[in-house]
Amino acid sequence: MSKIENNLHSFHIPVMGTAFTIDCPLRVAKYGISSVVSIVDDELCENMRKHYAELHKLPYQPIEKFDDDYRARRITEYLNLINLILNRQIDSIKQESFDDKDNDINKYFDMLPETSEYKELYQSMLNMTDPDQKKRVQDNLRAVIKAGDIDCNIMTKIDRNNLDKDNNELPVEYSDALSALRGFALSDLDAGIVLSAGFNRRLYAYIEQFDDFFPDENNHLKKRIILKVSDYRSSLTQSKFLSKKGLWIYEHRIESGLNCGGHAFATEGYLLGPILEEFKQHKAELESTNLTACNTVLVDKGKRPFTSSPGLKVTVQGGIGTSKENDFLFDYFNVNNTGWASPFLLVPEATVLDSKTRMLLVNAKRNDFYLSGISPLGVPFNTVRNSESEIEKLRKFESGRPGSICPKGHLISNTEFSKRQVCTASIFFQKRKIKELEAMHLSPAALKEAILKVINKACLCEDLAAAALITNKVNNKRDQHSAVCPGANLAYFSRLSTLKEMVSHIYGRISLLNDTYRPNMFISELQMYVKFFKDEVGKVLSNEVAKREKYLNNFQTNLFEGMDYYTTLIPKLVNESAEYKSKMEDELEKLKEELNQFIQKNKELFPTFASA
Repeated sequence: MSKIENNLHSFHIPVMGTAFTIDCPLRVAKYGISSVVSIVDDELCENMRKHYAELHKLPYQPIEKFDDDYRARRITEYLNLINLILNRQIDSIKQESFDDKDNDINKYFDMLPETSEYKELYQSMLNMTDPDQKKRVQDNLRAVIKAGDIDCNIMTKIDRNNLDKDNNELPVEYSDALSALRGFALSDLDAGIVLSAGFNRRLYAYIEQFDDFFPDENNHLKKRIILKVSDYRSSLTQSKFLSKKGLWIYEHRIESGLNCGGHAFATEGYLLGPILEEFKQHKAELESTNLTACNTVLVDKGKRPFTSSPGLKVTVQGGIGTSKENDFLFDYFNVNNTGWASPFLLVPEATVLDSKTRMLLVNAKRNDFYLSGISPLGVPFNTVRNSESEIEKLRKFESGRPGSICPKGHLISNTEFSKRQVCTASIFFQKRKIKELEAMHLSPAALKEAILKVINKACLCEDLAAAALITNKVNNKRDQHSAVCPGANLAYFSRLSTLKEMVSHIYGRISLLNDTYRPNMFISELQMYVKFFKDEVGKVLSNEVAKREKYLNNFQTNLFEGMDYYTTLIPKLVNESAEYKSKMEDELEKLKEELNQFIQKNKELFPTFASA
């Protein structure tokens, strides 16, 4: 299977936080590289629209909070602005001369993978001596230049119901997720919407309101659905729901449950290798079944059915770190594309991050990257120690004013101390919760531990957006303290690099890895899952065993089955050395033994646990 297919590059840059890829298309799409913009934070979108409109001397009319449909309109206008500027960038590149080696047109073709026919044509052009022939080839090359995709991400769990300026609840279509979808759907983009973090029934039902998600007379989908999932069953469930509305899932974007950045949605012990195997075995069936279901509904609705399959892509991201790993995913699992996220945090050309936080990542060691409890959503969150956000949280607590003023409120969920939902990172919640804990007459050690858990929650709405505001000198009249959400894979990259260098690393032309020993991506994820399982068992109190036993039993069974799968997979890593594969086998055996010993140790609490 071709690694390129419709795209010139075989990788994309996934969404990172709310800010780190907020303007990524304006940085990389002119080179044919696709990336994903978060559209969860409409205020940040508006801040960035103002910034880029002024930078490019384009008209800007502010959309104020509580203006009619302000959230969706802010998103639409920002996406339209990105699209406009990008189209101008592409037009400009096409006019450039190949004679100047520093021009973007040369950079465009030079960064392409060696497997690209256009890279081969470009290289042959450089050596041509006949002026007429050279010009003809250059004209052909200019004709194939196209931008990378500007895909957008909605985290489906962030879907609060919103209020008007008089504090009255607005209709459901003004909720966070539905407004974001509408903002994307009404934009000029020909692109995909990445739906991440699980199933949202009302959001998925709302998609069918927009014609761009249905095929045109050329069988083309102007707006495409991309599901980010962590296992096959999730894809299957969501596919069935959407196909019953005549909606086609263009891409199933598999992400490791733990070996990723940001929020970590751990599977029940299902490992990435077996998950990819399941997609490999069932992709054709998934495509044909959904095509039949979609067309039946489209005909019933009086809409144009698909004349042929629009294609179904399976892509993977999470912890990929070497070109050999990248190639194996294509060659063995037949994926259509791979996602490289955290390493691009060390590429100033590609991502937006304040210099202090970027240098924190450069100098961070493996133990500095960890799965934290800082997210107000209550979902484990990958981050790094000693960020400005972490330092500021402690400073506020020590000064007697813990928590955030909660200016955006996207992550509200708690009703312990109020009828309306509040955020657990807010001043309102944290002051009341600490007061409650202090009245419980806990031991000093227990009280301290309980309070630290409360103040650990970070204002991610503000702190994940801070980097873009600090870097672009945007003043929103609030202090900014950056949080960052890299995956642990970043521990093996320790220097700033250019875009060209990172792309060359992905394609195996150079290596940007540091001297830290780096396990294979599958082993790294397995290590994380074994630790996660042990932590989950450690959280169970004696009176909760019956409630948690089925979940934990399934978890450890799936881990052992995954290990058995890797035993058969390792010999198939044909582009790795015998020494490398032997090391993987040793690591796999040690993890199996570690899990067996842990299970034996906990047999008294969980008598149904079974060793491998």
